[in-house]
This record gives sequence, structure tokens and C-alpha cells, in this order.
Amino acid sequence: MTDRSGIFAGDDPFRIASDWLNEASQLEAVDPNAIALATVDATGLPNVRMVLLKEIEDQAFVFYTNYESQKGQEIEASGKAAFVLHWKTLARQIRVRGIVTREDGEQADAYYASRSLKSRLGAWASAQSQPLQSREALIAKVAKVTLRQGINPQRPPYWGGYRIAPLEIEFWADGTSRLHDRFRWSRGNLDEPWTITRLNP
Repeated sequence: MTDRSGIFAGDDPFRIASDWLNEASQLEAVDPNAIALATVDATGLPNVRMVLLKEIEDQAFVFYTNYESQKGQEIEASGKAAFVLHWKTLARQIRVRGIVTREDGEQADAYYASRSLKSRLGAWASAQSQPLQSREALIAKVAKVTLRQGINPQRPPYWGGYRIAPLEIEFWADGTSRLHDRFRWSRGNLDEPWTITRLNP
């Protein structure tokens, strides 16, 4: 076992990630749970965009989106994704690569219901990633959706969660003279135990 201490100590990488996020939440002014999510298209060309991480579970990371969006289509095609959490205030980051499955049951319903009414209606109105004629057209569609769905809209069938179960998690912390600390947790499949390796900066 690689000798680890301080902020890297512990046998559960999800607990370490959760602790780091909780610490960042006290310092980051805006969206400490923002992740840069990477996918690839059918040609292998990468795409990356910012989304909000909504939960760190015992064995996975969860975010929500439109399944018909570009990222949704790319995730459905490959079943894989990667992301990075970076906090400038902490001078730390977490990188994750793994297998993706849908969360489209009661958990997704509960999260959707917790969002503001405008956000819930927006999920119905937006054909995410598709061409849009104008902002006015989008506002008009929101108005129509509001009349149709009312004040308690149900979760759209094309909107829900994705759960990333990692095959690799890397914890990085800034070091003096760019001698950063890096620890990679890796496994060949989701049933294997973790191997922990200290990496060169």
C-alpha cells in the first residue's frame, strides 16, 4: 500500500472525494460541484462541457441531464465518460474515468422535483443541443409548456441522471515548486479491488 497521509488518507476514495467537496463548498463562491465532463463522438473526437455533480454515492458519481442532448447521445453510444473537479481555492483536483449507467427511477424523480419550477419547465421546453431559431422562440415554448404542464410538471421521459462508476480516480494537490502530489486509484473492472499508485507530478 502506498504511504498516504493528511488529505490523501483513507481506504475509501468516495469518502475522500466527498470530504474534499465538502471542504471546497465552504470556500468556493460559485458551484463548487461543477465538473468538466468529457465524452467522445462516433468518430472519437472529444467533447467537454461543464455540468453540476449532484451526488457522490458509495460507489459512483451522479449528475443529471437531457438524455437526448449531445452528451447524452455520446454516453449512450460508448457507455463511458470522464470528468475533472478542480478547486482553485483548495489548489486540488479530482479526475475520474469510468462506466456510465442511467439513473431514471425514483432518485431521478426526487431530484427533478427538488428543482425550481422554472428549471423543471425548462427541461420540458429545451431540445438540448439541437438548433434553436431564436431566444424568443425558446421563451414562447416555455410559455406553451407552462400552460400544458402546470405548476407540478412530472419529470420528462428524456431527462434524468447518469451514474459514473469509476475505473480510475486520481487525487491531485498542488505542491511547492510544482512538485505536486498525485495518487491514482485504479481497477480493471468494477468488481476488482483498488490499486493505489503515487504518480510523478
